[in-house]
Amino acid sequence: MNIVYPKAEEEKKQYQERYELAAGRVRGVYEELKNGGAVVPEYTGDYFEKVSGYLVMLMETYESVTDGTLYTKSFEELQEQNHALYEDILPENYGESYANPAYAVKVLGEEYGRYLCLLYAELRETLVWVFEQRLFFLVTGLELFIEIYDLMEDEKCEPHELRNALYYYVYDYADVTIADRTQAMLDPDHCFAQSLIMTADLTDQKYLYYFGEYIGENELGTARHLQELEVKQIEDMACTYTEGYRKGFELYRIDLSSKQTVNIRYQLGFERMIRAAMCRFEKLGLKTTMYRAVGNLIYHNGRGIRVGYSSGGANPQYDYDHRFDEALIFGKALADRKLVQQRCAYEEYQTLAAAYAGPAVVEVFGEEPFVPVAKKEAAVYTEKQRKQKLEYQSAASLLSNEFIPGDQVSFTIIAYPVPEIGQNYKEIFDETVQVNTLDSTKYGVIQQKLIDALDQGEYVTVTGRNGNCTDLTVALHPLEDPERQTDFENCLADVNIPLGEVFTSPKLEGTHGTLHVTEVYLNELKYENLSLEIEDGTVKEYMCTNFGTEKENKAYIEENLLFQHLTLPMGEFAIGTNTTAYAMGQKYGISNLLPILIAEKTGPHFAFGDTCFSHEEELVTYNPDGKQMIAKENRFSALRHTEPEKAYFNCHTDVTIPYHELGDIIVHCHDGRQIALIHEGRFVLEGTEELNEVL
Repeated sequence: MNIVYPKAEEEKKQYQERYELAAGRVRGVYEELKNGGAVVPEYTGDYFEKVSGYLVMLMETYESVTDGTLYTKSFEELQEQNHALYEDILPENYGESYANPAYAVKVLGEEYGRYLCLLYAELRETLVWVFEQRLFFLVTGLELFIEIYDLMEDEKCEPHELRNALYYYVYDYADVTIADRTQAMLDPDHCFAQSLIMTADLTDQKYLYYFGEYIGENELGTARHLQELEVKQIEDMACTYTEGYRKGFELYRIDLSSKQTVNIRYQLGFERMIRAAMCRFEKLGLKTTMYRAVGNLIYHNGRGIRVGYSSGGANPQYDYDHRFDEALIFGKALADRKLVQQRCAYEEYQTLAAAYAGPAVVEVFGEEPFVPVAKKEAAVYTEKQRKQKLEYQSAASLLSNEFIPGDQVSFTIIAYPVPEIGQNYKEIFDETVQVNTLDSTKYGVIQQKLIDALDQGEYVTVTGRNGNCTDLTVALHPLEDPERQTDFENCLADVNIPLGEVFTSPKLEGTHGTLHVTEVYLNELKYENLSLEIEDGTVKEYMCTNFGTEKENKAYIEENLLFQHLTLPMGEFAIGTNTTAYAMGQKYGISNLLPILIAEKTGPHFAFGDTCFSHEEELVTYNPDGKQMIAKENRFSALRHTEPEKAYFNCHTDVTIPYHELGDIIVHCHDGRQIALIHEGRFVLEGTEELNEVL
């Protein structure tokens, strides 16, 4: 077996000579260092020996892929090789790894240590491309190493020279890397993962090691479990996933027949389901695209969130430490260069962009909760960079919407547990499948009862209990024609699977109070006693108790919840109705491990950032009862026609109050009436009591 696609063949012809020259030089450097003959400063000798040794291992791996010997190895040999390639950043070794900014700075000094740590992390990201035989990434990485090694041979080398080398490596190759990423999203013929999934023997777990990602027990255990399932079970999972996608187009009245591609994003181990889903998408007229969730500098989004397909990773602390690496080289010139090249790429693939239908995502949950260690040596954005980054993200979002309008695409997201969730993994997996396939008809009727009550309201109050200090007032948009209009969407099993919520974009003016949760996991990070003070619908104050000082706690929220913004508006208010999912979490003691996709359905939740209708405000949508959903924007998104750079925040993070911390939810009507929806965590509105049965 040897997965080669046109891009790899082209690069072999184009870069083979450069590869041979660079490979020879790196091997020579490694031998020099091993024999004590290097001329770099003595304190950097160990660093360069280890990094060049790693590059030699990468080259050996590349050559085993290209000559096919990789595919003749036994499972045990592949497992040993995979461990060796990731060994340096595994938790047990990371403390003394040059990929750890704290260790690199300790040994190499603050300025040199930061840049050399960044270099090593960037070179490590080359590994996955080796398995795709992408010689461009390997060659340019080797040449970057040689350039910096040569700089360090001069004892007068200044830290800014290292920065310049890293900067121009990203800047100069942006035309190639950005075009490549864009093509990977839009072009089904440019898809390594698709080729591997459709041709591999999925009954032999060796195939997992052909991706080049770190393969742990979650990936192996997931693949093993899916192998044990009957064909019908796999088909049913794929059907739920693909039907949710199709229903999204139906719901928003977008013509799916005009689309040609769907972008699949998932975590390794689910290949048997993904293969079945690809076949089902094909029947819908959609070919599959996939791109890796890689960490190369050019692809950094400034949030530490990887988007695409990948494994669960070797070490979450490593990923956390490097989430803002771009800050070491970022500036307006680089941002402008990326925007120019992104426009060029979209123009080149404009026809494919018009045929792009949107992402179909498979999330996972159950990993051991990660509480990061904040390191002063890790890169952070300066205030100037923060503003420039936000301006860049806004411009990039508008550019993307120009070629792929948000109101012409849809998506779907579904989630399953991984083996790390514990000894009840198989039972939890089966119950998750059941949660994902609840009766939409029944929930649609119950949720309509809630909406009918909410639509009578001027505002809603939400309070907490059992240590939860929430006391919020959420203002609702006035309905000009209540007979034909509604403020809340009746959300069933379409784009967001599982079903179970009614949601709105709240009116910001008049929305105020305290939102508090004792413990919550957002984007795989834990928050203890998260408290947000809301004024006129925006975050004014914020705190948590993760760390020992107020400064550390605020910085944690700013970086990982506000995403460098000074504030964010409340983009969504919703009431989750999926008490079955909540009961599953309580039954197995996994409530804290449920992904936000499921957790948001297990209580009221409040999203900060953009509304659920970002870039889709003009799209007319209706609930099953025929009423038009009109609460789609706020005073920020209303700027999209006059000041588009201020209209969107390019983030949307849900914070859920679980039923056991929830007090009351009460609708306050214009005429002074009060309608109780929930009292002390239980549904009390007539027609919704059935939701309490599983509680």
